[in-house]
Amino acid sequence: MSTKAYTFKENRPAFLLGMRHGVPIGLGYFAVAFSLGIAAKKAGLIPIQGFLTSILCHASAGEYMGFTMIAAGAGYFETALAIFVANARYLLMSTAMSQRLASNLPFAHRILLGFGITDELFAVSVMRQGYLNPYYTYGATVVALPSWALGTMLGILAGNLMPAFLVSAFGVALYGMFLAVIVPPARQNKVILALIPICFALSFAAGVLPFVKELSAGTRTILLTVVIASGAALLFPVKEEQNEE
Repeated sequence: MSTKAYTFKENRPAFLLGMRHGVPIGLGYFAVAFSLGIAAKKAGLIPIQGFLTSILCHASAGEYMGFTMIAAGAGYFETALAIFVANARYLLMSTAMSQRLASNLPFAHRILLGFGITDELFAVSVMRQGYLNPYYTYGATVVALPSWALGTMLGILAGNLMPAFLVSAFGVALYGMFLAVIVPPARQNKVILALIPICFALSFAAGVLPFVKELSAGTRTILLTVVIASGAALLFPVKEEQNEE
C-alpha cells in the first residue's frame, strides 16, 4: 500500500469493521471503568478529572495505581514512576505491533497506534491477517476508549451508592471478551492452544514463588511475556511467507 493510500476515504471499510469489533470491547471497558470511577471518587477526583485521566491513560492497573497513590498523598515523581512500571507492558505490545505494520506506514500513524494501544485493542489488531491496516485499529479505538472514559466519569458520579457485589459483577464481561479473542486462533493453531494453559500455569506460579511474587503485577507480566514469547518464537518460529500471506 502506498503512502497516498493511507487516507480515510480508501480505508473506510476497515474503519467501520474496526468500529463494529470495538463495540464489545467498549461495553466491557464501560463496566470495568465504572468500578474504577468509584476508586477515583475515593481519591477525591471530580467527574471531568476522571474522564480526562481515562482518555489519556488507557490502563486499569495504571489508573488504579495512580488513584491509590493520590489518595495516599504521594508526590508527582512517585506517582509517575509507579504508573510507568504498571504500564510498562505496553512498550512490549507497541514493539510487537510495529512488526505487523507496513514499512512505508507514515510515522504519524505509528504514533497514533502507540498512543491508543490497550490489551484488548492490541489483541484484536494483531490477530488480523497480513499487515495491519491502521484504520481498523482507529475504528475500534474511537468506540472503546470513549466508553472507558465515560465509564470512569459515571463511576465517580455514582460514588459508593452501588452495592459492591454489583460492581464486581460488571467486571465479568471483560473476561468473556478475552475468551472471544483467544479461542478462535487457538482452534486454528495448535501452538497457541498449547501456550494458553502454559501461560495460566506460569502466571499462577509467578504469583506464589518466592521473590517473584514480591514483584509488581506489571513487572511479572513483562517477565512472563518476554519468557513465553521468546520461547515460543525460538521453538516454533513463524515463517516469513506466512506473514506475507
